[in-house]
Amino acid sequence: MQMMADGPVEPVGFDATAVADRGSSRRTNLGLILRLLRDHGARSRSQIASDTGLPKATVTSLITELVERGLVREGKVDRGKAIGRPSHEIEMDGRNICGVGLEVNADYISAVALDGHGTVVFETRAGVDVRGLSAEVAVGVLERVARQGLEAVRANGVEPIGMCVATPGVVDAVQGNVVFAPNIGWRDVPLAAMLRQRLTTSAPRLQVENDARLAAVAEHAEFAQRGVSELLLITGEVGVAGGIISNGRPLRGYAGLAGEIGHTRFGSSDQPCVCGRTGCWETVVGLSALLNRATSPGDPVRDPATDLEERLSELLQRAADGDQRARTALDEVAVNLGDGLAVLADILNPEIIVLGGYFAFFGDFFVPSVQQRLDSRVMTPALPGTTVTRSRLGFTAACRGGAQLALEAVLQDPSLVTAPAMAGNL
Repeated sequence: MQMMADGPVEPVGFDATAVADRGSSRRTNLGLILRLLRDHGARSRSQIASDTGLPKATVTSLITELVERGLVREGKVDRGKAIGRPSHEIEMDGRNICGVGLEVNADYISAVALDGHGTVVFETRAGVDVRGLSAEVAVGVLERVARQGLEAVRANGVEPIGMCVATPGVVDAVQGNVVFAPNIGWRDVPLAAMLRQRLTTSAPRLQVENDARLAAVAEHAEFAQRGVSELLLITGEVGVAGGIISNGRPLRGYAGLAGEIGHTRFGSSDQPCVCGRTGCWETVVGLSALLNRATSPGDPVRDPATDLEERLSELLQRAADGDQRARTALDEVAVNLGDGLAVLADILNPEIIVLGGYFAFFGDFFVPSVQQRLDSRVMTPALPGTTVTRSRLGFTAACRGGAQLALEAVLQDPSLVTAPAMAGNL
C-alpha cells in the first residue's frame, strides 16, 4: 500500500469529504506552526504545542513533515527542559524556496528575493525615469529585472514560489491592475497580465499590490516579535503614502484605498499636485518638495537618471557640512511631516510610526524633530504615546513586503513545497 504523510491511502468507498477535511485541517495546522515560528521565533516542540493548542503528538508529526519539506529545521538545544533527553528548538528554514518582490517607482525599478527564513538571496535596483517612459516600455524594464532575479535564484537551487510587484497609487489587487498612479503617470494598466505575458512559462504565481501597504508588511515583520500590532508606515519618495497595520494585519479599506494619505490636505498649502488637486500633503513633504527647496534647477541631485541613494547621499552630506539651504529644507519638511502625523496619530493611534523611503534616509534629522512635534500636538499626550522611528529597510521595504506576500502561499498551504526528502513518500 502506498504511504502518504498522513497515513495509508484510503480504500475504495472512502468518505471523500472527510478525507478532504482532514487534509485541509492538516494544511491549516502546518501553516499555523510556520506562522508562529516566523512571527515569534524559534521555540521547542512543547512550546509550539502550548502556543497552538495542538496535541504534542500532532505537533511532532507536523514538524516531521515540515522538516522533510525543508521548511523548518532543528536549531539550538532547548536549555529550558529540566528532565529527559535534551531537545532542539524548531526554527524557520525554507532555504530551498523564495518569494520575489519587485517594485516600480518613479525613479527606479528594483527586485529582492527572500528565502523562507527571511534571508536575502537576490537584490538589485536600476535607476529608471519611469515617469518619462510609457507603461509598455517600463514593463519591459521590469521584465528584465524580474528575469534576472528568477535566473539568479534558480541557478543557486532556490525555487521561486511567487512574485509580487509593488507600485504606487491605487491598485486592484484582485485583477492585478494599476488603476491610478499619478506619480508615475499610469492609469488602468493591466500590469500582472502584461508582465506574465512577457515572462511566459518562467513566471511563478504573480500578484500586484500597493507599495506602501507592502512596505508596512515588511516593517511589521521587524516589530512583530516585540508584540507590536498597531503600526503606521509613512513612506516618502516622489509621492507620499501610508501603510497601516491594525491588529497585526494590513488594512486595505473598502475599495483598497486605505493609506492614500499623500493626497490628504494637511495645512494651508495651495501648491498644485500631480493628482490634479491643490494643497496635497505630498506637495510639502514629498521628495520633490525637499529637492525644490534644497537645490536649484539643473543640480545633479535632481537628475532622476542617477541612482536615488547617490543623490540623497549628496544632499545628506551637504546638510552635514552645514549647507544652510539643505538644512532649512529639511527643517521645513520635518515641521509639515510632524503636523500631518499628529493628525494621523489621533485618528489611528498606532504604537509605532515608521518613517520609510527618503524619510528614513534623513532619519537623524527627521526622527527627533517629528517626535517632538508629534508629542506637542497629539490630542492625548497623557496616555501612552506613539513612538516615531526610522525604517531599517530603507528603499527595499516594498520589495521585501512583496517577497513576503509571495511566500504567503506556502504559509497557507505548505504542501505546495516538495523537497527531495519527500520524494519517496509521494
